[in-house]
Parts: sequence; C-alpha cells; structure tokens
Amino acid sequence: MTPISRSDLNRLADKWLKGTLTPKEKEILDKWYDLETAEPLQWTGGDESEEELNIRLFSNIKNGRQDTRVLKIRWSIAVAASLLLFYSIAYFYSPGTKDKNKKEQITNAGSIHPGTNKAILTLANGEKISLNDSISGQVALQSGMEITKTANGALVYEIVNSISNENAALQYNTIEAPLGGQWQVVLPDGSHVWLNAKSSLKYPVKFAGGERKVELHGEAYFEIAKVKGIPFRVQSNNQVIEVLGTHFNVNAYSDEASTITTLIEGSVKVSATFLNNKLSKDLILQPNEQSILSQKDVQVISVDAGSAIAWKNGLFLLEDEGLESIMRRISRWYDVEVVYKDVDKTIQFGGSVSRYENVAQVLDKLELAGGVHFKIEGRRIIVMK
Repeated sequence: MTPISRSDLNRLADKWLKGTLTPKEKEILDKWYDLETAEPLQWTGGDESEEELNIRLFSNIKNGRQDTRVLKIRWSIAVAASLLLFYSIAYFYSPGTKDKNKKEQITNAGSIHPGTNKAILTLANGEKISLNDSISGQVALQSGMEITKTANGALVYEIVNSISNENAALQYNTIEAPLGGQWQVVLPDGSHVWLNAKSSLKYPVKFAGGERKVELHGEAYFEIAKVKGIPFRVQSNNQVIEVLGTHFNVNAYSDEASTITTLIEGSVKVSATFLNNKLSKDLILQPNEQSILSQKDVQVISVDAGSAIAWKNGLFLLEDEGLESIMRRISRWYDVEVVYKDVDKTIQFGGSVSRYENVAQVLDKLELAGGVHFKIEGRRIIVMK
C-alpha cells in the first residue's frame, strides 16, 4: 500500500475511536493494521479529558459501533493538570459473534453486579453506621466535628466547635469499604481519601499534636492537604509513609505478596521494614516512582503513575498482569468467589475494561486473549483451561 504518514494514522485513529471513519478511511486503516510491521499508534487526547475519552470509548464497545476484527490501538492521554500517561488496549468485536456459551454465561452473571458506593462507618463508641443506607446530611457529631454524608458518596468532617480539650484522648473512627464497595472520605484536615473495595481506614476524629496519622488496610488513593509543620503519616503493612502535602496511591492488601506505594505528585518518604522486622530502609519517592515492599526487601521502580489509580477512574487496567492477581481484583470488586481448575495462574494479560461492565463481559475479554475459560455458577467463578 502507499505509505501513510504517522500524523495521518493518528488522525484516522482519532476518527476510529469517535466512530466517524468513512468507508475509504476504514479501508486505509485496515490495510495499515494488516501490515506485519505495523506498530501501536501513539495518540494524544488533546482537549478531551481522560474521563471523557474512556466514556466515549467504552460506549463504542458496548454499542458494537466498531468493526468485528480485533484491533489494537495504544494511545497517550495528556491530562493538563497532572501530565499523567495512561495506556490502554481495547478489544472490539461484534455482539452477534458470541456463541451460546457466552449467552449462558451472561445469563448466569445476572445476579453479579459491579461494585458501588457503599461503606460502614464505625464511631469511636463502637456504633456502626451503614453509609449506603443513610440519607444525605448529618451522620454524627463528635469532638466538635460534624460528620456529613454527601449525595455523591463521600463522608466529610467539618469543624463546628473549635474549642476542644487538648488533654482529652484522641477518638478514632474507622471507615470500611466492603467487598463490592468503594467510598471517599474528607478528613478533618481537608485531605481526601478514596477507598477501594475490601479496604478500611482508621483515623482520629480530630487531628491533634504534631502529626496527622491514619492506618490503612487494603487500597486507597490519597490527596493530602498541606498543613505547615504537621506531617501526614499513613501506617500500612510494615511501612509508614510520611508526607506534607501530595498525591499517592497505596496498595496494601494482606493477600497480596507486596505492598505497593505509587507517587503521583510531590514527594513522599517511605519507611519500610522487612525480613521479619530485622531490616529497615527509608526511601524518598519522586513522581512516577513506585516502592515495592515484600517480606524480603524493598525496591523502587519507575512507572506510569496513572496506571496505579485507574481503579479510581473506573477502569481495570492490566499491564502484563498475572491471572491470579487479576482474579483477586475481580473477586473484591464483584464480591465473588474464585475457584481454579487445572489452569496456569501465572498467564499474563494486557488491556483495559470499565469496572462497571457486567462481570461476564470482563471475563469474555480475558478469554479473547486466549489460554483461559470461565464458568459462572451463582456467585462463584470457575477458572479453567
């Protein structure tokens, strides 16, 4: 075929994603794709936000607007505020090609729904409040703080009485996003925390003294408010993260082999212990760096930080990720049991899919990549060769 410039290919990729390709342009793009030397396209989102692109892209998939061939396009989305790079691979196919087993799988998945905004707040006195069952408005009053639930699934702490007893013992609340849940909390200092499924955060009702300290189990994304001279510390599995004001993600699930901290902006200090607390190490992370703490050591690698918070933006983003790791994420978000039958748990997958898809559609995309099949029985997913 006649050589086509990279800029023209990028323009066609943009029109392809928007569903506005003419038949002639589609023919050109198809011929380019058929070339053995064809490489993934790099596409910049321009003025379109990451969220807007994802909504449009997955709408195209759902509506079957694209052609029936599996087409791979990789793009970079320039987000003006954070300059994060986000990579994704989308698989397109016609719903009409699904076989009978796929239809049965979707039917069986009817009772399995994606996660939603739900959480349980445990007050210092032991009282438990189901936030998803509560109406918007005031939830409680504690230590001069008003605790309010917003309409969009957030818990906000605001000072209503600045007079406090400095000698009084700190009172701690705990917020937990269960399996199939997520929640956002605005802490007493104005810091924002987003909790992923099966995660909890313990924090004082009012910060006092020379530090702001919280305890995390599971995964959360933090946007820490700057308070001069008062550091913010996050305690998780065998590590303490110290910041003054920055954005970062912490993955500290107890069933994962490593605790992973990813810095989005600013800088953080990670104090880690390993080898049964026999060794310790302090690390300073810069943006797009990630610390990985295992039982044996801790290391720092360079990453695309946007990948670590894809979950917060409503995506499952897979970057050569092992099957067992992927299924743990699916299990937490869809609140299902996973059973393996004679399958290689280390097989890797790449790509992305909306976290709000039907679970059968998520599994179908993994099957398209090959090497694995799934069967749904009630709230159990059976993973097979």
